[in-house]
Amino acid sequence: MAMLEVNHLAIQFGGLRAVDGFNMTIEKGQLYGLIGPNGAGKTTVFNMLTGVYRPTDGGIRLNGENLIGKKPYEINRMGVARTFQNIRLFPQQSVLDNVMTGLNNQVQYSLAESLLHVGSYHKKEKEMTERSMEILRVFGLEDSAQTLASNLPYGKQRKLEIARALATKPELLLLDEPAAGMNPNETGELMDTIRLVRKEYQVTILLIEHDMKLVQGICEYLYVLNFGRLLAEGTPDKVLNDPAVVKAYLGD
Repeated sequence: MAMLEVNHLAIQFGGLRAVDGFNMTIEKGQLYGLIGPNGAGKTTVFNMLTGVYRPTDGGIRLNGENLIGKKPYEINRMGVARTFQNIRLFPQQSVLDNVMTGLNNQVQYSLAESLLHVGSYHKKEKEMTERSMEILRVFGLEDSAQTLASNLPYGKQRKLEIARALATKPELLLLDEPAAGMNPNETGELMDTIRLVRKEYQVTILLIEHDMKLVQGICEYLYVLNFGRLLAEGTPDKVLNDPAVVKAYLGD
């Protein structure tokens, strides 16, 4: 059984059918890309996968369990985490605190522990801090642990958002344009980081990206959306040389 199965997925906003009959299968441990021109419906697919939007039609199953109708936090607890096209950090919190928020779905306190800081509170806080620092080291952010997130350079803010998502211990990590706004050096570092994340944490990754160098460099299988419909799928070499895909990106 595939980790994620998307069948005939569709959503309609008024008279606009933004995604129409989309099918996708995600196997455990692989690195996938979802590409297509601007406005093709890629982020809309992510929003349906994570419960932000409820599909008009179709099915989504994670490890055989239906996701449709579940709230975003429920889907996160089931093992799906994401980043966003526009960075969504807690800018006035430290880098460390941003990552620690991602661990909150794994640690439970009693009312007394949370209010009075008694019992196992301090032990749990220490464990969360150590776990968060481990994740920051993977991203080369450990020296910035006490820095406000808003004071990080743009490329490091992108990494921090991925680190926070990873802290929720996802099986499936959805990255929405992780290289957006990065220079070539930052993009190269990001590619290395994504490879390391998959290896170290054995997480399955699906990313939306417009940087074709990154897509070709790390993705093993691609799905191409155009006007909300699946245009092509296959290995990067096959897909990126498909005349229909080239036309969709470049026009006639």
